[in-house]
Amino acid sequence: MNDELIWLSYDLGVRGDYENLYVWLDSHKAKECGDSLAVLRYKYSSNLVGEIRSDLESRVTITKRTRIYIIYRDNESNNVKGKFLFGGRKAPPWTGYSGEVETPADDEF
Repeated sequence: MNDELIWLSYDLGVRGDYENLYVWLDSHKAKECGDSLAVLRYKYSSNLVGEIRSDLESRVTITKRTRIYIIYRDNESNNVKGKFLFGGRKAPPWTGYSGEVETPADDEF
């Protein structure tokens, strides 16, 4: 069994299933890191992203508005990676403030 430190960013929309997400976060002893961001240790057998996605899907009602993003260290490359478990990226509210054209970046740091 592997144990990995992860950050989870979540936006379930106005009518999202926050109660069940909060039960899940509490059961994993997650720590609050600001609005809609938590850090926790997650135990998994072989596929961190797939297992956490299945775990959340079985406990939280996922809708078309659900956006959950995971940040973790990849064991193979040792790089920090990010991935949407549900939903996808939106245009950020700060778009255009710098006056520069931004190209989409890979979620590996």
